Amino acid sequence: MTADVVSLRAPVVCVVGPTASGKSDLAQALCVALDGEVVSADSMQVYRGMDIGTGKIPVSERKVPHHGLDLVDPGEPYSAALYQAYARSCFAEIDARGKRCVLAGGTGFYVRAAVDDYDFPRGEQVENPVRERYRRFAEERGAAALWQLLRERDERSANEVHQNDVKRVIRALELLEEGVSYAQQKENLQHLGSAVPSVFVGLSVDPDVLRARIDRRVDRMVAEGLVDEVKTLLNRGFRAGVTAPYAIGYKEIVSALDGACTLEEAVEQIKVATHRYAKRQRTWFRKDARIHWLDADDFDVDRLCAQALATLR
Repeated sequence: MTADVVSLRAPVVCVVGPTASGKSDLAQALCVALDGEVVSADSMQVYRGMDIGTGKIPVSERKVPHHGLDLVDPGEPYSAALYQAYARSCFAEIDARGKRCVLAGGTGFYVRAAVDDYDFPRGEQVENPVRERYRRFAEERGAAALWQLLRERDERSANEVHQNDVKRVIRALELLEEGVSYAQQKENLQHLGSAVPSVFVGLSVDPDVLRARIDRRVDRMVAEGLVDEVKTLLNRGFRAGVTAPYAIGYKEIVSALDGACTLEEAVEQIKVATHRYAKRQRTWFRKDARIHWLDADDFDVDRLCAQALATLR
C-alpha cells in the first residue's frame, strides 16, 4: 500500500466519463445534495488562465467549493504523482470538515492515481534530470528519433505509445532507466486495488450524440472568448504551455493566430481532436468494472443526480 492512504467517513464519489458528457454539472449537483465539495481530476484544468478551453465552471456558477483548479501556470511541470498527493490531501481536509468528497474528471489516470493503490516510481516527480535529457534529445533530433530510441530499448512499450506523443515516450524512457517497463506498468493498472474508499458513477453518451455535443461546446467556447484567452496567455509568455501536444483547443488557435490556418480551420481541428480524445476516454473508463453507468444522452442533471444518489444507498 502507498504511504499516504487516507481513511474517510464516507467513500469518495467519483464522477467519470468523456469530455462534454456533463461530469462537472453532475458533480456539483451531487455536492449540493450531499453537502460536499468537488475535487477536479482534469489534467488541463490545473493550469491557471486556461479556463474557457478546458471547460472550467465559471467562478460565478460554482455553488460549492472546487479544488484542483488553477494550481500551476501553463507549461509548468505537473504530474499524476503530484496530483495524487494533492487529491488525497483534499480528501482528508474535506472529510475533516464533515463534508463529502466528489471527484470529477475525465483524466482517467488522475482518477486512478487519486483513489487506487498506485505507488509512483521516483521518476514520476517533476524536475527530473533524466526527463530534461530526453526533452533536449527530442528538441534536437525530433519526435520520430526519440520514439525509435524507445523502440530499440523496449519494443513492447514503443508499441503502446504513438511516436508523436513525446511526453509519454519520454516517460517510457525514464521508467526504463529505473528498471520499469511502461507497457508492464500500464498492464498493472488494470489489477490495482483501492487505496481510498470510493464509488464510481459514469456518464454514458451515444457517440453520435456526444460528437454533436462536443461540436456545440467548441462553438460556444469560441463565442465566449477562447481566441482572446489564447492571446492573453501568449502575451503573458506561456506559448510553450498552450502549444503543447496535449493542449487541445489552444494549440489550434495559436496556429490560426500565427497564420498557419484560418480560424474556421482551427475550430474544425479542435472538434476533430476532441472527438478523438473522447473516444480514448470512453475506451479507458469502459475497462473499469466498478463504474455504474448512467444514460446521459438527454442530459437532465436532476434525473442523473437522483439516479446517482440511488446507487450510493
